[in-house]
Amino acid sequence: MKKLAECLLRRKELQQKVDQISPIRTADVYEVKVKRMNVTESVDDVTVTVPKLELNQVTAECDHYAKQLRLIDAAIQQANWTTEVDLVDECFTDYKSESK
Repeated sequence: MKKLAECLLRRKELQQKVDQISPIRTADVYEVKVKRMNVTESVDDVTVTVPKLELNQVTAECDHYAKQLRLIDAAIQQANWTTEVDLVDECFTDYKSESK
C-alpha cells in the first residue's frame, strides 16, 4: 500500500517521463550518413540511414511509463471517488456581500 501523496508524486513523475520520451520521432532515432562512391555511371552518391538505437526500444519505454501512468491515475481516481473528507459546511458556501 502507498500513501495518496506518494501516488500523486509518482503520477507527476510518470507524466514527465512520458512527455519527455513521446516526442522522439523517427528522425531523432536515425542518423544519415553519406559516402561518395561510384555505384553506376549515373549514380555516384549513396545515402544510408543508420539507426542510433532501435525504435522499438523507445516505443517500449514510452509504453511502459504510459501504462504505469494510466494505472496510478486510475488508483488515484478511485481514491478520489471513494474517500470522504470531513470539512466544515462553510467551505461549500458562496460569498454573499453584506452591503445594503
